[in-house]
Amino acid sequence: MPLSFRFGTVGSPKATPLRPGGTVGGIQYAATLGLQALELAWVQGVRVRAATCLEIRAAAEEHGVALSVHAPYYINLNAEDGKWPRLRQYLMDAAHFGNLAGATDIVFHPGSYFGRPVDAVLEKILPRLQGCVDALRADGNPVTLRPEAMGKTAVIGSLDDVLALAQIPGVVPCLDFAHLHARATDGTMNTYAEWMQVLAVYGEAIGEQSLHHLHIHLSGIAYGPKGERNHLTMEEADLDIRAILQALHDTRAGGRLLCESPALEVDALKFRDLWLEVSGEGGSRHRQSK
Repeated sequence: MPLSFRFGTVGSPKATPLRPGGTVGGIQYAATLGLQALELAWVQGVRVRAATCLEIRAAAEEHGVALSVHAPYYINLNAEDGKWPRLRQYLMDAAHFGNLAGATDIVFHPGSYFGRPVDAVLEKILPRLQGCVDALRADGNPVTLRPEAMGKTAVIGSLDDVLALAQIPGVVPCLDFAHLHARATDGTMNTYAEWMQVLAVYGEAIGEQSLHHLHIHLSGIAYGPKGERNHLTMEEADLDIRAILQALHDTRAGGRLLCESPALEVDALKFRDLWLEVSGEGGSRHRQSK
């Protein structure tokens, strides 16, 4: 039976063979490792042909690998009015071509506060995001947009921020536990009790069933007074991965868990093995992960 979580990587595994290479090769290689999810890292722009998307879709379906997209970094829901149409197009392109490729979820960075109060920022960005969802649905595109919880204090992406964006149907957060830890800046947000509280707030805001369909990014992380500095491997960081996984298990959570550490597939497999240890899964009483 499947595990509660599909484990995978953000971007193709580092050791993907040169042939066939590319995303198709990454999907094939991930499957040989026993990984069941992959996030297409279109972070520098969406430069893919429709025909390639169909090849990616076919490979994912053949190998049982669930796909998502990490949209370009340049998206900023809080951009100046003159810049917004161009930045909006990055998100729309990621959603359009991601859907063609078989991706169900589009992860994106919400943008910057630019020093403005959170309430004023939300008042501006919620209608913009609603407009994106409306346009996708009008085009018959069913993807879920996932604003990511962010690690720097100057950017939109606190837990409260992403839950506020999830007021919009079709918008559900991407929970990055390392980012939430870094955003605290002081080493907190690192205990079982704190993660249980995060998941309780998440479930109350979006519904308990949402905990069965989480989209998680995970890695080690370095941080300072302003939050995130850079990602680290599991061993290099102070993040208590076991406490996170224990909280996920105790809330009966499920979904996808994607590694962003510098050792992509190595740490993804470590996360999976630790999950097996914490959860006791591997027998016959598993829920299907989505």
